[in-house]
Amino acid sequence: MDDFTKQAIAVMKRIPSGKVTTYGFIAAAAGNASGARQVVRILHSSSGKHDLPWQRVVNRKQKISPQKSGSHTKQRQLLEDEGIEFSATGKIDFERFLWIP
Repeated sequence: MDDFTKQAIAVMKRIPSGKVTTYGFIAAAAGNASGARQVVRILHSSSGKHDLPWQRVVNRKQKISPQKSGSHTKQRQLLEDEGIEFSATGKIDFERFLWIP
């Protein structure tokens, strides 16, 4: 496992319940500000293995990223269960719920 991956996993494990962060913030905190797509890959391949709170990672547009598998609905439900609220357009209020590592 490379250093970026190790750092990204460590950052993701620190996201508190009731907060979200972005792929880009995780990438920057892990040492590669342009590594947001790498964070997506890590989440996709390692969430279960490393027990990552994947549901707490959203895109910079303050929304859950579109997914084909239907996990969008599950992600939203998990976030709502943690107290995160969504606007009528599906946005998360970053002033209230954003965690910056």
